[in-house]
Amino acid sequence: MLSRLRSIVQHLNTAKMSTTIHNTNTACCTIPPVQSDYAPEGSFKPFGNFKRVYITGPENSETKIVCVYDIFGYFPQTQQGADIIASALNATVYMPDFFEPDAPFPAEKYPPKTSQDKADIQAFFGGTASPPVAIEKLTKFGETLRASGAKKIGAYGFCWGGKVTLSAGGASTPFDSVAIVHPAMLSHADAEKLTVPLAIYISKDEPIDEYNKILGIVDKKPFVSKSDHKLYSNMFHGWAAARGDLKNEENKKEYEDVYSRLVDFFCKSFA
Repeated sequence: MLSRLRSIVQHLNTAKMSTTIHNTNTACCTIPPVQSDYAPEGSFKPFGNFKRVYITGPENSETKIVCVYDIFGYFPQTQQGADIIASALNATVYMPDFFEPDAPFPAEKYPPKTSQDKADIQAFFGGTASPPVAIEKLTKFGETLRASGAKKIGAYGFCWGGKVTLSAGGASTPFDSVAIVHPAMLSHADAEKLTVPLAIYISKDEPIDEYNKILGIVDKKPFVSKSDHKLYSNMFHGWAAARGDLKNEENKKEYEDVYSRLVDFFCKSFA
């Protein structure tokens, strides 16, 4: 599935969805410095419908954000991003282990090099990482946060997690806004069902035609002014999560940029 994302052009869309964020909350204007060698600040605890959840930020915050990791599971790059968002927004960020009790997809087998690798990743998406199952889990987790008294709830996801997060933003969603970063299996049909603001940040490796269709769809939604988008034409699929190389200056710069945009997006969409 992911291999289909590799035939893409590198042209920045001039679509109508707002890319300018007007933010009066000074707490949202800066993020902590990004580190190439990073020790996550959060901890793992049971929460909601999961036995293992990475939790970071003040747990008494009324602002809650859920991160849906990529197919490689927990990585310091993804956890650092969660810590950044928690610190900048004074929010609790939760990263559930969506694959429990199974393991994530082995990073050394991606991109798939052999026919067996390709078969393995297809089997992974059909079983452990089944999107419909994950969407249900994410929605239930959001409902648990809402029932616990959270005032604002957001969700963001990477790669496979982007597909899951976008799909969870439809009718009766417990989330106030959703964001997707270098999403896999990108489909404008999922955006048609959106009922909350969307931020979408893609690399050169995602399908530009689907991206453009999504921008057109969101442009007609009542929440377009609270949505955001950017094409990172110099980045690859995975730069902001497990496959990110934060020792590479260009990757680090764009990593910082996308997390700054995520922070500003949630500030704007929660206002």
